[in-house]
Amino acid sequence: MKLIRDVFQDFKKNKVILFMLIPAVLYYFIFMYVPMAGIVIAFKRLDYAAGIFGSDWVGLDNFKFFFMSGQAFNVTKNTFLYNLVFIVVNTSLQITVSIFLSEMRNKYVKKTTQTLMLMPYFISWVVVGAFIYNIFNYEFGALNTVLKSLGLQSVDVMGTVGAWKYILVFFNAWNGVGYGSIVYMAAITGIDKELYEASELDGANIFQQIWRITIPSIKPTIIIMILLNVGSIFRGNFSMFYQIIGNNGLLFNSTDVIDTFVFRSLMKTQEVGMASAAGLYQSVLCFAIIMITNGIIKRVDSEYALF
Repeated sequence: MKLIRDVFQDFKKNKVILFMLIPAVLYYFIFMYVPMAGIVIAFKRLDYAAGIFGSDWVGLDNFKFFFMSGQAFNVTKNTFLYNLVFIVVNTSLQITVSIFLSEMRNKYVKKTTQTLMLMPYFISWVVVGAFIYNIFNYEFGALNTVLKSLGLQSVDVMGTVGAWKYILVFFNAWNGVGYGSIVYMAAITGIDKELYEASELDGANIFQQIWRITIPSIKPTIIIMILLNVGSIFRGNFSMFYQIIGNNGLLFNSTDVIDTFVFRSLMKTQEVGMASAAGLYQSVLCFAIIMITNGIIKRVDSEYALF
């Protein structure tokens, strides 16, 4: 009875804030939780006439397609390693950029720089894919056109498998660093300015201030952002990989992630159940990795854990 009374009192005290949460709660319930019933498709052979729940149950047969294709390990490895590199590179650059911008004193230069770095985030990957194709195309690309004009030999970048892992990392950073640095800039803005003033009186230079004050102060933000990114480490950026790589079969083995592999397979077989099985496989892996990572952080310092 006391528990019910306490809950009612808390609700009465914070009713305005709780009512403000209603749209967000409804959004996640309708678009995130209700569709989870569709997970059952992963264990069925979908019949459009019978519907999701009326289709034939096939158990784990849909998962066999993915694992017996011979590509399950390869695309899982690609997805994990690419996302791991993206997290390391992007986080490092985002922190560096946010510190650099926070130290700029000219507000006009600061705003212009931030705006220019933010713009790539809003450019469609379709446009970026066309942009990359027109740069690296062997016959009429901008790169080979310049090389030919200088009397140098053309370079077949589109057929050079090893080059694309660097190209993908570069363009992923180009797209996301500006947007991601906003979070760290907000964290830096919240640092008490008196800490910097006291360090100046003690003779600390700007690099010592960054290392001893700025980075330790934004450490909780860094850990939370890494944890959130780790939660989707087995989900590839489908738009980026598909639009940049396109249908270049030479690159599939080294650049295919789970999302692109499943999409191409779905286009060939039209088996929705198999695609759903791969999606469920991704979700289980993402859940497992976030639990493991959070558990490690909780053992090291429970203050920084998500739960």
